[in-house]
Amino acid sequence: MQKRLLLIGGGHSHIEVIRRFGLDPEPGVALTLVSPHRHTAYSGMLPGYIAGHYRFGDCHIDLDALCRQAGADRIEAAAGSLDLAKRVARCGAGTEQFFDVLSIDAGSVPVLAPIPGADRHGIAIKPVAQFLQRWAVLLATARKAATDMQIAIVGAGTAGIEVALAMQHRIRNEGGRARFTVIGDGPVILAAHPRGVQRRFAAIMATRGIALRLNTRVQAAEPGALVLPGNERLAADEIIWMTGAAAPAWPRVSGLQTDADGFIAVDRHLQSLSHAAVFAAGDVASMQHAPRPKSGVYAVRQGPPLAENLRRALRGALLIEYHPQARALALISTGDRHAVASYGPFVFGGAWVWRWKNYIDMAFMRRYRVGKSL
Repeated sequence: MQKRLLLIGGGHSHIEVIRRFGLDPEPGVALTLVSPHRHTAYSGMLPGYIAGHYRFGDCHIDLDALCRQAGADRIEAAAGSLDLAKRVARCGAGTEQFFDVLSIDAGSVPVLAPIPGADRHGIAIKPVAQFLQRWAVLLATARKAATDMQIAIVGAGTAGIEVALAMQHRIRNEGGRARFTVIGDGPVILAAHPRGVQRRFAAIMATRGIALRLNTRVQAAEPGALVLPGNERLAADEIIWMTGAAAPAWPRVSGLQTDADGFIAVDRHLQSLSHAAVFAAGDVASMQHAPRPKSGVYAVRQGPPLAENLRRALRGALLIEYHPQARALALISTGDRHAVASYGPFVFGGAWVWRWKNYIDMAFMRRYRVGKSL
């Protein structure tokens, strides 16, 4: 009898699972991907796309084409809930997908709930497709603006800084007008990186006229403004929410064991701690044996062991262990064709680092180009 492998989400780990099952199909297994969007963005190239260095196709993977090449089906829907006893995933429009083995790589959702009005004013970086639609409108507006647009970016981590620099570069390069303010609730920008990286980017932002408001927790969002401590209003024609990763509600509601923040708790096999038929990777997962930041770097590395363990689970074989690297290389773009490398205590940057990053990113994307060898 044919077994059913169901993948929920088209994240960085799952695209590698699909690729590997296409290279080496598992006999007697039907593979289905559930994803609400046809194209999935490679997060490492998203700032470059915003900055105008890449075209849409350079940094987006066509999930329909990838699935067809691998002999897999794709259902265009978002996951809504699971019936773990019956092994059924309930998706949009009443769709039900049965599974023998399930893997979840559905990503995270933005942290907006603590800020009144955040869900009604501004745009979050995720879902990426929705953000890019808003970005296109913002860019067109900035090109025609008679005076500077006021753009506030809430979140001073890696994503917030990269997106601020990328947006500013693109708007200036295309003759638009905008002023940027980046707001962080901590004492420094890029808190996950060493002081050398923080100093470099603080200097870059000062040189480019991007204002920083640190140790500032946004109190609320209103039409055309952010409310800051002391009831201060910061004018904002557009608000970009880069406030970190929160867990979607449906895994916990469905009965999967999660960590304290609602992310799916997995072991060293990327297997759910509560349900042996369920695996998870990427931002939606929380590795209990080796906690790591929510980063595409780790999601990419989880792809090969996840694919192997899904294959083994379908066969009833022993699973392999996944041990993530202790530290990850971060190549952080500066808007223009320059980047800064951050690895442990080591910091270096320049145009050559951007070229290095570009080489790595383009090589990654070539693996998923349909029409070429998988």
